[in-house]
Amino acid sequence: MNRTLLIYIGIIATVIISSVGLVFVPDAQLFALEPVRLESGEQRPLAPAGAIAMGREVYMDLGCIYCHSQQVRPEGFGSDLERGWGSRRSVPRDYIHDRPHLLGTMRTGPDLHNIGLRQPSEDWHYRHFYEPTLTSPGSTMPPHRFLFRRVRIEPGAQPPLDAIEMPEGYLAANEYLVPTDRARHLVAYLLNLNFSYDEPETR
Repeated sequence: MNRTLLIYIGIIATVIISSVGLVFVPDAQLFALEPVRLESGEQRPLAPAGAIAMGREVYMDLGCIYCHSQQVRPEGFGSDLERGWGSRRSVPRDYIHDRPHLLGTMRTGPDLHNIGLRQPSEDWHYRHFYEPTLTSPGSTMPPHRFLFRRVRIEPGAQPPLDAIEMPEGYLAANEYLVPTDRARHLVAYLLNLNFSYDEPETR
């Protein structure tokens, strides 16, 4: 009987200690974090809003998290910095607006924590989604052509203002590729992923 009581006490103690160490202490440490204020007066990170927030939903909807991470590991824990995936390691403050967080679990593709800094061109992203090997030879990422519309115009007519420049051979004559709203929102979200500024934790 005494042994059973000791086992129950051990189980309860393990649950309590684990909860304190893994839930309550981190929550107390991170709860008060606020965006950092830059010299220009701007705050970073910005809370996702408008097209960026909608793009984040598209990112989750398409399952990008299953092949891409959003966390730059510190020096000595991988070659993220050497690969140019970020100018500094990721810190908890970077994720204060994330609900849910999108850290990812594997890297079939490169880390995207600073993709807005590495690839600031909208057209690059649009071409990449339409045909990944156009911008990244050897890429295993599947094409996302459903994010675009093909628009055919009459000869001599004005092309769509939002048409994407594509290499020869991808479109027919007088045909143009136009991003859908989902594509625009997704690219707006990716261009917003720029954590190149300093944080107190990395100084």
